[in-house]
Amino acid sequence: MTAISLGMPSVPTKLAERRKSRQIQVGTVAVGGDAPVSVQSMTTTRTSDIGATLQQIAELTASGCQIVRVACPTQDDADALPVIAKKSQIPVIADIHFQPKYVFAAIDAGCAAVRVNPGNIKQFDDKVKEIAKAAGDAGTPIRIGVNAGSLDRRLLQKYGKATPEALVESALWEASLFEEHGFRDIKISVKHNDPVVMVNAYRQLAAQCDYPLHLGVTEAGPAFQGTIKSAVAFGALLSEGIGDTIRVSLSAPPVEEIKVGNSILESLNLKPRRLEIVSCPSCGRAQVDVYKLAEEVTAGLDGMEVPLRVAVMGCVVNGPGEAREADLGVASGNGKGQIFVKGEVIKTVPESKIVETLIEEAMKIAEQMEKDGVLSGEPEVSVAG
Repeated sequence: MTAISLGMPSVPTKLAERRKSRQIQVGTVAVGGDAPVSVQSMTTTRTSDIGATLQQIAELTASGCQIVRVACPTQDDADALPVIAKKSQIPVIADIHFQPKYVFAAIDAGCAAVRVNPGNIKQFDDKVKEIAKAAGDAGTPIRIGVNAGSLDRRLLQKYGKATPEALVESALWEASLFEEHGFRDIKISVKHNDPVVMVNAYRQLAAQCDYPLHLGVTEAGPAFQGTIKSAVAFGALLSEGIGDTIRVSLSAPPVEEIKVGNSILESLNLKPRRLEIVSCPSCGRAQVDVYKLAEEVTAGLDGMEVPLRVAVMGCVVNGPGEAREADLGVASGNGKGQIFVKGEVIKTVPESKIVETLIEEAMKIAEQMEKDGVLSGEPEVSVAG
């Protein structure tokens, strides 16, 4: 049977070759090297509340999260780690600040990795030998996570503020301490709330080491602002081949972070797509309610597993062209819509029948794709003009 030709490129184009980094294994997820860029988030529950934390991890997993981080500020949180690490469907990273004893607890608990923030763990450098041995014996990677807001005082005094150079020096200094003890199972992040500073820091870091890099704009802000900051910063770096795993930091539910992260990777062809809605932004030429049409089609196709591009267009200027380029589309006007499948007009229906017709035709195409073994990617709906 002939395979169905998709409206999107079958072989994604690359903006740049990936930076050559060493690969580490975070539980079942490879990070660095030639492994795909992974998406992660962090739970907002109290880790000591095992049920709530596992529930949120399940929600994140369902949304496409590949690695999850949990906070560990107290002994009760540390005590919960063994159960969470065992029952989570995805690798769990323990996030450690202030107390080095919790690093050892996380390693003993079987966490897939441990994140340490050298800037706010007292006498951390004195503990590196012990941490390196424990992590090495257990095969547990360490993320050295440097944050602008908690930079080592010595570096703040030296540079005056959290400059890219200060962030990079902090990260590489800590990495060198681990290297002295033969431990190199490391990934690094140098996060800042300013995307320009963050991008410059990662560029410098990428040029000075071969460790895998965890990208993040820290304290990026509310959903809209944080999405823009993260998309700009990640897009700049990933388009240069820099970055091995990402976390979008939003003042929003963690699932929203995963949606944004996956969408960024899909937009750069670093992750395969599922459903994509191409809809016009509407204008004075539109003869139908494009917003309503796009929303109803999106809702009707929610959960579709195959990579399907659907064009919902509102006028005769760009409508027919966009509809022909998609797997399925509609060009609307004068109270009716032309339905396109694989570039051909198959029928014309009244405006009131457009949504149900598109959904019906989409299901037919999806069924054929599944029969032909077309693989799905990550779930996402994007809106383009």
